Amino acid sequence: MPAEKPASIAAYIATLPETSRPIAEILCQIIRRAAPECVEAVKYGIPTFRIGKKSLVYFGVWKKHVGLYPIYRGTDAFEAEIAPYRAKTDTVQFPLNKPMPLELITRIVESQLASLRS
Repeated sequence: MPAEKPASIAAYIATLPETSRPIAEILCQIIRRAAPECVEAVKYGIPTFRIGKKSLVYFGVWKKHVGLYPIYRGTDAFEAEIAPYRAKTDTVQFPLNKPMPLELITRIVESQLASLRS
């Protein structure tokens, strides 16, 4: 992470190691596709996607993982599916040394969106 907080998601991605940039770009694409009405920002120094005044999802690309925040509790079936990645009550982490579960990430964003709309 840079010493100064980036002013945009593109600036955040530009600060990442070259090997991590593609996953950040893919995450942005997934989120934009699932929630085209979202507004992009940087909050807490990481990419943030908002619906109205509420945060849909934040993500951070770290040395060893990608974190998505805050990931709300879902149905038992949803929780079972994300259990291997649940790091804390409101966080999921995907190791960078394994393939990203892109379909699962899409479902997570869709679940977040449904939570905000309910």
